[in-house]
Amino acid sequence: MSRKNPRSDRKHIAMERISILFSQAESFFSWNQEFSHLCVKRARLIAMKERIRIPPLLARRYCRRCNAYLVPGTTGRVRIYRGRVIITCLTCGWHRRIPTGRSVRSNGKEKK
Repeated sequence: MSRKNPRSDRKHIAMERISILFSQAESFFSWNQEFSHLCVKRARLIAMKERIRIPPLLARRYCRRCNAYLVPGTTGRVRIYRGRVIITCLTCGWHRRIPTGRSVRSNGKEKK
């Protein structure tokens, strides 16, 4: 019998662990912010070791420079400026700029 590739099992387990760590960071943030930052740091280390990407919805929740878990109004500021969402880390001042994007029709022209 053939078995699954053990490498894919490790990646699947790593993705589960990353999502668990981010949910822990969210739940413990009001109680202990340093623990939340540590959860994010561990999740990033797991992703780097297994060479997988953190999903975009989770990647927007932390600062890439200082590994701080970003909560709008507490550790992060969210602004919309010139068609971009700008997330600023209030711990180190790092900015993440995310384009809002325009929807494109199937014929290549953009919607108005």
